[in-house]
Amino acid sequence: MPEVIMSVETVRKLLAAGNGDSALLYLCRAAELSDVATGFTEARLECAASLLRQLGLDAGKYPRYQQSAQHPEYTEQDIRRQMDNPGSGFKRFVGEVQRCLGRALSNEELKILLSMREYLGLPVEVLNVLIHYCVDRGRARGAGRMPSMRMMEKEAYRWADLGIDTLEKAAAFIQSEAARHSRLGELCGLLGITGRRLTPAEERYLLSWAEMGFANDAVSLAYEKTCENTGGLTWKYMNGILERWNSQGLYNADQIRALDRKPAGRKGGYQRHGETPSPGMLDAARQMLEED
Repeated sequence: MPEVIMSVETVRKLLAAGNGDSALLYLCRAAELSDVATGFTEARLECAASLLRQLGLDAGKYPRYQQSAQHPEYTEQDIRRQMDNPGSGFKRFVGEVQRCLGRALSNEELKILLSMREYLGLPVEVLNVLIHYCVDRGRARGAGRMPSMRMMEKEAYRWADLGIDTLEKAAAFIQSEAARHSRLGELCGLLGITGRRLTPAEERYLLSWAEMGFANDAVSLAYEKTCENTGGLTWKYMNGILERWNSQGLYNADQIRALDRKPAGRKGGYQRHGETPSPGMLDAARQMLEED
């Protein structure tokens, strides 16, 4: 019977992440099963997959491609052969890459491009989209910053393992990534995080809150309560607040304030002796017991 083998390092990464969805998705992929086998919604699946990518485990135990010395070594003759073959489209692809980067490519860089084309088997039109995606992402991180060929090669391996081999899949992936980064930006603004990049742990928290479906006002309210009780942004404390609201199905500030309002019939905040508890008081008492 086939077995799924995990290294100690992988187990430690998954435990440190503390996310059951990502661990389950990793096991699913390690067993070479479809992601659909997890039963996750699309948003939940993307959140788990994003965390695996951050941990360097996005391809599971058995990636389709290995970025190592195991892939074929290409020579300058291989490059010339492809450049002289009009039907391969490789010459046009090289020209487009050089235009995007604003410089000529070295022979070693040309070998990397050929590896992306031949070893990974990604169509030229998909590789063109990938190059533009990497360049745009580099520019977004700082004026004049361009991705290295190794960075683009790493992204190409990621796309190959994710099965992004058509223009439609590439467009869907880029749209999903844009939505994810946009949501992260919104949440950073709510928490007053500007002028720096998120740590992996911080990004995991934000992605999990986004996946839960909280409205901005609910996140702001949780941040306010966290600052009041801890004196600043304490990620674990704030996460505890949002997880509790998530378990109760409360995702906007109106719902949360309705639950937290002072129960009817209380005078001075106390129940008078002999007074029959109102339904609101009983609900509040049950809520306090659950929180304890």
